[in-house]
Amino acid sequence: MKALLTLILLAPIACFASLEELIGTELVDAKDQPVEISSLEGKVIGLYFSAEWCPPCRAFTPSLVKLRDRRSDEFEVVFISSDRSAEDQQGYMKNYKMRWPSLPFGSPKRSELSSKFNISGIPALVIVDSDGNLISRNGRGDMGRSDTDARKALRTWQRSAGVADTGDDN
Repeated sequence: MKALLTLILLAPIACFASLEELIGTELVDAKDQPVEISSLEGKVIGLYFSAEWCPPCRAFTPSLVKLRDRRSDEFEVVFISSDRSAEDQQGYMKNYKMRWPSLPFGSPKRSELSSKFNISGIPALVIVDSDGNLISRNGRGDMGRSDTDARKALRTWQRSAGVADTGDDN
């Protein structure tokens, strides 16, 4: 029994056959135009559970946008919206300059991902590698309160994903 418990505890928290299995193949941009999932290959990915109506989300989003835009060749975000309509989702993405893909509004993957990662509130940022393997359930906390903390978090996520850090912190 002890060996079985040890084996269960040492097993990966979430392991998927592929990123496609995890998030699906349907992604859209702020204009509701399709985005190829291949654009995520080789990157660390933040699954961002958020909504425009959520004040803590609106407070955190600019920090995430800044980190992603600074390192978009290595780090991408996929927005998983809890907004009340497609228009609210697209408006939030446009207003906060979220130049990253999202699940389409109303996608069944939203509730599936919330369950898989035990999301109980927003904003939440789950970090996975480009194969869909879990790196961190607490990306928001990992990012801390400063740009320096956010850059350190990204380097840690990259090491966990086996992705080389370019060291370019401009």
